[in-house]
Amino acid sequence: MQTRLISTQDPQAFSLAVEILQQGGLVAFPTDTVYGLAAHIQNTSGIELLYEAKQRAPSKAIAVLMSSSDDLSQVASETPTQARRLAEQFWPGPLTLIVPRHPALPEALGPLPTIGVRVPNHPDALALMDITGPLAVTSANLSGETNACSAQDVLRQLDGRVDLILDGGITPGGTPSTVVDCTSPILQVLRSGPISSDELFTILESANI
Repeated sequence: MQTRLISTQDPQAFSLAVEILQQGGLVAFPTDTVYGLAAHIQNTSGIELLYEAKQRAPSKAIAVLMSSSDDLSQVASETPTQARRLAEQFWPGPLTLIVPRHPALPEALGPLPTIGVRVPNHPDALALMDITGPLAVTSANLSGETNACSAQDVLRQLDGRVDLILDGGITPGGTPSTVVDCTSPILQVLRSGPISSDELFTILESANI
């Protein structure tokens, strides 16, 4: 596979990315945290290729990124009250919410009955997903290696493993999102990140959740 790198300012960038994703290919693009690596959410072979490209263990689920919280009904069978409140407060932004998984999602996304969902705060990511709808996305680096904060970082690790890298410059965050499990009565922070536990619990307490 030959990896192509193209600026997000190129007039053909997003149409090319959409074409590749629809054909089952992989596209890397900038988010507000780190670069993400995407497959079409309904393309099983593309999702399987995503695991292969990253050398990611099959036991680790792939999250879903969306351009709007309005897309939640496509990926979640239900949205717990605490997930809705946190989404209202922190989306778009660096917060991944674990919610019950919609039965229409491919099994290839992972073995669990839950799914991680997020709306990133980055114009390039949002522009792409405005066209494609929700995407299966994981960080654009080899598993266990350094997170990619630039297109060149992605190229160094995944050259020949992905079809296209959309170069949108350096990501503003540089740290993966905070991950919280919203499927139990008490919120559980699964991964620390830019949004602190104190911020999360303050918002829920203020809403009496």
